[in-house]
Amino acid sequence: MIITLPEKVSFIIRELTKNGYEAYAVGGCVRDSILRRNPEDWDITTSASPFEVKRIFSHTVDTGIKHGTVTVLIGKEGFEVTTYRVDGEYEDNRHPKEVAFTTNLVEDLKRRDFTINAMAYNDEEGLVDVFGGLADIKEQRIRCVGSAVERFDEDALRILRAVRFSAQLGFEIEEETMEAIRLRAFNLKNISAERVRVELCKLLASSHPEKLITAYETGITSVVLPEFDAMMKTEQPNSHHIYNVGMHTMKALTSLKDRYEAHELAAECCYDKKKQLMLRITALLHDVAKPDIKVTYVESEGHFKDHAVLGSKLAKVILRRLKFDNETIDFVSHLIRYHDYRYGQTEEAMRYACYEIGIDMMDYLFEIQHIDLLAQNPVHTAELFKQLEHARDLFAHVRDTNQCVNLKMLAVNGTDLISSGFTPGKQLGEVLKNLLEEVLKDPSLNTRDQLLHIAQTKYLSNINYQLP
Repeated sequence: MIITLPEKVSFIIRELTKNGYEAYAVGGCVRDSILRRNPEDWDITTSASPFEVKRIFSHTVDTGIKHGTVTVLIGKEGFEVTTYRVDGEYEDNRHPKEVAFTTNLVEDLKRRDFTINAMAYNDEEGLVDVFGGLADIKEQRIRCVGSAVERFDEDALRILRAVRFSAQLGFEIEEETMEAIRLRAFNLKNISAERVRVELCKLLASSHPEKLITAYETGITSVVLPEFDAMMKTEQPNSHHIYNVGMHTMKALTSLKDRYEAHELAAECCYDKKKQLMLRITALLHDVAKPDIKVTYVESEGHFKDHAVLGSKLAKVILRRLKFDNETIDFVSHLIRYHDYRYGQTEEAMRYACYEIGIDMMDYLFEIQHIDLLAQNPVHTAELFKQLEHARDLFAHVRDTNQCVNLKMLAVNGTDLISSGFTPGKQLGEVLKNLLEEVLKDPSLNTRDQLLHIAQTKYLSNINYQLP
């Protein structure tokens, strides 16, 4: 098998070989090349010690020299070069207490997580595959190197990585590896929230986010996302639903993925990777509060009153626990807060919706509401889809005609009011809010002259004017 290595990678391997050492591209970059995927990074493994690597290359950074890793800089691009190593005893289900360098490539490959990540390549020797990674790629199989229990005892994060790779590649997890996941899932409690977050995000952003069901069935989510387990156990005895809360969520999430892959989303949703991920997180958590507030009436119609409000608060708790950034927390919780919003059927109602929700969030909210409907009982959604489409049309007109829906779009500001006789102070803000209220009702009033006239006649009757 021939893999086309980037020239800079080939240069590093040639230089190491020229100086009497072995060197190969290794791990995920080899796997992705075989799969004809574009590798994100090119890692190199070598028999040279870190200090020998530093001697050979003039520009290096000691990124992890204790564990044998030196970053070699070629121009402005960096490549991690790691010495063959054997890991010592693991004490925390994550990090080896010590590592020992070796000159044996097979010993280095033996410590890696999965067979598909335990292959090495250089142009002279071709593919080195002593654990059957190529066969597992052909069979679309995720399998641990050696004993799966031992690999997961060494590093519990590998448990979540197995499901993530399954989701990214569309592979199945082989039986022994799956059973070891079930046996060792509880060890994920020892993994940092940041590491868990990264793997969950990669899973959600993959082409198979439904693999989260595998994480549920093997006990992974009971440790890292117990709220999802509660959703999977909460029925919805409501004629509008045909799935329990968890399966409804999965249907919504996969529908979002399908629309993204079919390029059916608006451009701002479709091509911004971070926004797309945040939408998927919203889809995952939009009904997260339902298990906590379910009320079943006598007629057996399950109701979840105010689940959007509580869900917004609960989503913040979950995302903070997983160490998400503030932008993601605010975006997701805001959409969840309004995902059950019911629009009026007039332009005025849409202007008020834009004011309350935020004009910049409307396209994203429409998308969440669309995939939410796709995951409900189709017998009852035809009219709801019509109403949602009408709301989209109303919004498009409000936006395209630049109708005022917030204070920034108002034709006057505090400075204008002061120049027309108002006294500086907090009451200016109240006057502006009242003027915005007038404009939300009648957008034709949004001119400087008209708004100043309204302000002076309604609110400036005396120096100590009283607001209604």
